[in-house]
Amino acid sequence: MREGRVRPHHRTLRLLGSLLLLATGVSLTGAAPAQAATPTPLDRVVPAPASVAPSGSPYRITRDTRIRVDDSRETRRVGEYLATVLRPSTGYRLPVTAHGAGGIQLRLAKGSYGAEGYRLDSGRKGVTITAAEAAGLFHGVQTLRQLLPAAVEKDSVQPGPWLVSGGTIKDTPRYGWRGAMLDVSRHFFTVDQVKRYIDQLALYKINKLHLHLSDDQGWRIAIDSWPRLATYGGSTQVGGGPGGHYTKADYKEIVRYASSRYLEVVPEIDMPGHTNAALASYAELNCDGVAPPLYTGTEVGFSSLCVGKDITYDFVDDVIRELAALTPGKYLHIGGDEAHSTSHEDYVTFMDRVQPLVAKYGKTVVGWHQLTGATPAKGALAQYWGLDGTSAEEKAQVAAAARNGTGIILSPADRIYLDMKYTADTPLGLDWAGLVEVKRSYDWDPGDYLPGAPSSAVRGVEAPLWTETITKSADIEYMAFPRLAGVAELGWSPASTHDWEGYKERLAAQAERWEALGISYYRSPQVPW
Repeated sequence: MREGRVRPHHRTLRLLGSLLLLATGVSLTGAAPAQAATPTPLDRVVPAPASVAPSGSPYRITRDTRIRVDDSRETRRVGEYLATVLRPSTGYRLPVTAHGAGGIQLRLAKGSYGAEGYRLDSGRKGVTITAAEAAGLFHGVQTLRQLLPAAVEKDSVQPGPWLVSGGTIKDTPRYGWRGAMLDVSRHFFTVDQVKRYIDQLALYKINKLHLHLSDDQGWRIAIDSWPRLATYGGSTQVGGGPGGHYTKADYKEIVRYASSRYLEVVPEIDMPGHTNAALASYAELNCDGVAPPLYTGTEVGFSSLCVGKDITYDFVDDVIRELAALTPGKYLHIGGDEAHSTSHEDYVTFMDRVQPLVAKYGKTVVGWHQLTGATPAKGALAQYWGLDGTSAEEKAQVAAAARNGTGIILSPADRIYLDMKYTADTPLGLDWAGLVEVKRSYDWDPGDYLPGAPSSAVRGVEAPLWTETITKSADIEYMAFPRLAGVAELGWSPASTHDWEGYKERLAAQAERWEALGISYYRSPQVPW
């Protein structure tokens, strides 16, 4: 017999042996076959759910599975979203239908879920997600994604199986404000790049996208009544690149897309400082009537609108009016930080005149915490970005405003500024607030962070990402992940679930999902990847 040739009866025996090996759960390659997989435990989710009760058999998604919805348009929209996530990797049709029972069911019903909470029940016959509002269904869908194998995120057919652990999750968020800020002024990011970030935020139940639309280096939103703001003021960025700006249609598309992922866009026009792009665009906004050159550096605190000129308030009125008309959300951020070249008296005067303009156009004021050095408008929110080591006097000023009714959003720079370097060797980012590794970013409690501020004043948390060193989506992701997941957990999960030792294990399990989604991330040595 020629070497390498197999006789027919030997071939038959080998085939039978292979089938026996597969039947007993052993693969010819030495790896367990896909069918041997066990489902992800219900308590492996990030952010940690409020309540988890494992029980019963898992549910298996098959080619016969249907996504069942009620008659509401919003429920169907969430169902279609879920189908678009699951179809590429499973290869199944997964029709979205209002008929039948079993499968994956999304239902709106009255209950103690709040605006964003949900209940997920899983068993042999199906998975049911119940919520009082569509946002809760959407957040429940994000939990379902994490209960499925990470390969469900891939855009090509994967082997499965697609098992969901049996039991019940009851979940409501700790805070109503769970935000991420993206600075598009230092470096400009396209609509598609912003959409990519929105999808990543949605996976972790973030519900606010704060867009920093103006700064010294660039003005990024078209304003019809002051067109040179975008065409000239938006024509550069840090380092002198081409910059860019959003047309009104672009901005509306970002708002629409964010809304489809249940994120509210909070636009920011920073003033009276951080305004060089505006001052360069219109000479009359300067006290001396002379426009400065465009700016491409990274220093702060040198620019200011002219507080004593009436045209300044005409300008602000026009900008707020046009931006408010484009923004269906409740809030408009007026900045107010690092106005070092504005006197305290002028700063107070400016804020006293500008805050009523925000209310005039139906929005609620948000400002950086320096706003508390003036008189915050009724209902205003102050975003605290100080450090653990910020002076007691400055913290006391913010806490006094909180006791007086001003809501607080916590963004401590040495905890959750996503542009801070992880270590001294991190190739991107800054370190003026210190080095912020993953544990430091996660291991604090928003409820008792600010001395003297009542816990009831804390509206939530927000992770800002300033972009002096950030130029592309991979940079955004590397600085955001894994810290963003921890911020999301601080905002969503009950304080009782807060535990670094347990969290780092759940976080490590996210890596495979990020890889499936093509998300660049930092492999911190603090996390057992």
